[in-house]
Amino acid sequence: MACNEPGPTSQPAGARGGSASKPAGAKGKGKRKGKPTAVAVQAVTRGAISSFYETTASLQAERTASVLARAKGVVQAISFEEGDTVKKGQVLLRVDDADLKLGLEQAKAKTAGLQDRFQRLKELVAKDLAPVEELETVTHDLRSAQAEQDLAQLTLSRTRVRAPFTGTVVQRLSEVGQSVDDSTPVFELADLDPLLARVHVPSKEFKRIARDQPVRLTLDSSGTELSGRIKLVSPVIDPDTGTIKVMVEISEYPPNTRPGDFAQVRIVTERRQDRLLVPRVAVMQDRGAQVAFVVKDGSAHRKTITTGFEQDKLTEVLTGLELGASVVIKGQHSLKDGQPVQVLED
Repeated sequence: MACNEPGPTSQPAGARGGSASKPAGAKGKGKRKGKPTAVAVQAVTRGAISSFYETTASLQAERTASVLARAKGVVQAISFEEGDTVKKGQVLLRVDDADLKLGLEQAKAKTAGLQDRFQRLKELVAKDLAPVEELETVTHDLRSAQAEQDLAQLTLSRTRVRAPFTGTVVQRLSEVGQSVDDSTPVFELADLDPLLARVHVPSKEFKRIARDQPVRLTLDSSGTELSGRIKLVSPVIDPDTGTIKVMVEISEYPPNTRPGDFAQVRIVTERRQDRLLVPRVAVMQDRGAQVAFVVKDGSAHRKTITTGFEQDKLTEVLTGLELGASVVIKGQHSLKDGQPVQVLED
């Protein structure tokens, strides 16, 4: 009978294998569940944050002008090219003035002759040796001649086309040897200091916008960030659009910035001080709620929060978090409440 009693080694092989694998499998499963998830964290801080009205606008020159020739003739010389900076009053272009110089000399000679005759008659009339009527006639002729001389001088001066203001030559529209008259465009000039951006802001933002308010701009072409200020706020609301025209002035910008560049414009409408701030990436949407994970005692804890302003990479937290709490900024999307975590040093 002793031989027939089942001993420890008399169980079927399948039973032994099943018994051995079950505890091993259970142990392995429990180990995988408890393995910490690597995360990166950042502390909740305090600071200032702003709200913005955002829109797009194209940069424009403060002043532009089409410079016209003011005398008839042939272009003799051009002093500036496109892209050159000119000062107010500098000569941009010269028209051939030989004929006009001769006309001025003739007018001067005529005036000088009448001036001499006037002086002689004046002396004779004083001595009753010439009639007063003759002196009056010469006086009238002298005034007409002087006016003709002044006109000839003015016409001659107009052969020098001058810059009406300090600016940059945007376009040269003339060539040496070209015939021009007093209505021919010869240059396009623009004042690029400062540049302007005209935007239209909804009327509901009217009370939050004022002159000298700071503005941030980002150029579409290069991603360059610029700083500006509000130069003008229209006193009226456009009845068709319900918006207010706002002019933004940009005084400093890179040399390659040009009128016509498009920019993203951000106007500060409200600024809050001493607010709880977290990285924007820490805030997630989960079943209609805003949540963030906080690391404490080696575990991730799900926190329902409410947020306020967002600025750049920061979000204002109104409720749900405390100053100094370690919020998860990497690895948060795969976390569950109470899950063990390992904080990465970086």
